[in-house]
Amino acid sequence: MRITVLTGPTAGGKSALALTLAARMNGVVINADASQMYRDLAIVTARPSPADTAAVPHRLYGVLAGDDVCNAARWADLAKAEIAAARAAGLHPIIVGGTGLYLAALVHGLAPVPAIDEAVRAEVRVLATAAARAALEREDPAAAARLMPADRQRTLRALEVVRSTGQTLAAWQQQREGGLGPAAVQGLVVDRPRAELHARAQSRLAAMLAAGALAEVSALLALGLPAGAPVMKALAVPQLAAHLAGACSLDAALAEALAATRQYQKRQQTWSRNQLADWQQAQLG
Repeated sequence: MRITVLTGPTAGGKSALALTLAARMNGVVINADASQMYRDLAIVTARPSPADTAAVPHRLYGVLAGDDVCNAARWADLAKAEIAAARAAGLHPIIVGGTGLYLAALVHGLAPVPAIDEAVRAEVRVLATAAARAALEREDPAAAARLMPADRQRTLRALEVVRSTGQTLAAWQQQREGGLGPAAVQGLVVDRPRAELHARAQSRLAAMLAAGALAEVSALLALGLPAGAPVMKALAVPQLAAHLAGACSLDAALAEALAATRQYQKRQQTWSRNQLADWQQAQLG
């Protein structure tokens, strides 16, 4: 029997739908949201409530310390173990989350890209966004055509791969291995009209604040984690941290957090359209 995978933009209602399906299908909900892996951010990441986790089994929520690092390969291994455990217990695995790299690793496998030469990485990482973009257009024009001009992170990644390995990232991705395969997955993209997504993001941010988001971020900052730690980059964390440091007003922090959330929703929708065109669409709202 195929596993169920639900994805789509943040604040779109994936978790609620997963809860409903799990109750109906005797299922277990397995997290595929990178930020929800961390135990220090229950409120800010809108982790399922104690009532939700009491109603149906939930796995891979809040399982990592703030200084831990989880990449797509590690998450895929954890998810496969939870899928096997669910099946052994007679439960239906329901994967839910919006971290596209995690889902790609699970379904399609990982590209066997060799370790990047550190000298190449250092050379690439100091380039300004415009310079990196121009270099990528020369050295991997297909990647440049796929990427938005302002997408610095992916531009640098594509550039360092082609310079270090002599092959484009797309060529490596064609050699992916270790995935479950599309035939093993019943995929569902949960989406809503853009205006409704924006309104839901604003409502959720207000609810987080009322539930104690500032205190949660303050406690996270007290851990003294590196600024580059993944948990420090979760939606709304940088903005609320700036407010707590006295760098901006709360209203300004919330406005910036909302803008960042809306940008992330747009990126998730674009990724789903480009990568999951054959998945069933569930237009809510």
